[in-house]
Amino acid sequence: MISLAIFGIENIGVLAITALVTGVALVALAMWIAGMISPRSFNPQKGEAYECGIPTRGESMSQFHVGYYLFAILFLMFDIETVFLLPWAVNFITPDSSGVLGVAVFFVILVLGLAYAWKKGALEWK
Repeated sequence: MISLAIFGIENIGVLAITALVTGVALVALAMWIAGMISPRSFNPQKGEAYECGIPTRGESMSQFHVGYYLFAILFLMFDIETVFLLPWAVNFITPDSSGVLGVAVFFVILVLGLAYAWKKGALEWK
């Protein structure tokens, strides 16, 4: 059992229950205060879809070309992969063979993925 006697708390369970009850109470209080001070007025126009002040015409759902999706996914994939280089760069003090080899393998996989996407035509805007 974890003891927090130095802080005047004898049992961790009491601390957990107190924190939970306090958190729920503060959220409920904040929601109640927001409901009390927020302005209330309803107009049928407020319930309509709003986009740049122009009334919508036709269906609100429209299909996008799959090229946008593929381009976005590829951007995120390569962006996230390059973020993984930051911890290596921060810890790179002396060049040793295992660190350089690991980053070389990482770059090879990254370039192979880019070459595959390029070959499949995912980077071409049609």
